[in-house]
Amino acid sequence: QVQLVESGGGLVQPGGSLRLSCVASGFSFSTYFMRWFRQAPGKERELVAAVPSSGITINDGDSVKGRFIISRDNAKTTVYPHMNNLKPEDTAVYYCNVKIRADDYWGQGTQVTVSS
Repeated sequence: QVQLVESGGGLVQPGGSLRLSCVASGFSFSTYFMRWFRQAPGKERELVAAVPSSGITINDGDSVKGRFIISRDNAKTTVYPHMNNLKPEDTAVYYCNVKIRADDYWGQGTQVTVSS
């Protein structure tokens, strides 16, 4: 059974940093892309960044490029998004995701709020 459990969200001031975590289980973690999405109130869920098994971050959008870096520890089956220079528009629920064959699996999400 695939499980993804996020943690690390919270309230942070603009310009601050935050590190989230996603602990995965139930599949061969080291062989899959891991992705992070976010969903702000009233908006669609959007892909933020991804990390392949090689561990090199792939940023999807210009809105986070250079600010969000994802690392992974295959031994701990954990993904860590490091979010720097946070902006109020980064406020959202952040979700960990893995796509296995045709199925998408999601964690429960963790809230990140950027506000002074």
